[in-house]
Amino acid sequence: QVQLVESGGGLVQAGASLRLSCAASGRTFSGYRMGWFRQAPGMDREFVAAINWSSSSTYYADFVKGRFTISRDSPKKTMYLQMNSLKPEDTAVYYCAASRLPSTWTSAYDYWGQGTQVTVSS
Repeated sequence: QVQLVESGGGLVQAGASLRLSCAASGRTFSGYRMGWFRQAPGMDREFVAAINWSSSSTYYADFVKGRFTISRDSPKKTMYLQMNSLKPEDTAVYYCAASRLPSTWTSAYDYWGQGTQVTVSS
């Protein structure tokens, strides 16, 4: 059974940094695309960043380019999202997810974590 567990969220001031982690278990993720999504209150869940587990190719939403960096540690089966220069509009629950498809669409992701809250104060 696949499990994804996020950690690292918290309350920070604008301009600060946070690193989110996603610990994966239950199967090998070779050939999968792993992603980070976020959902603010009253909003749809949206794509933030993704990484191909095997090749480490990365993909980003325009609104995080230059500020966020996605990476993964294969032996540890852990994915990370380094978030720098955080803004109040980055406030959301952040989810990690895994997909067998090379997609950034929410609907393409089969497995989801429970989410971790990120709150950025102004």
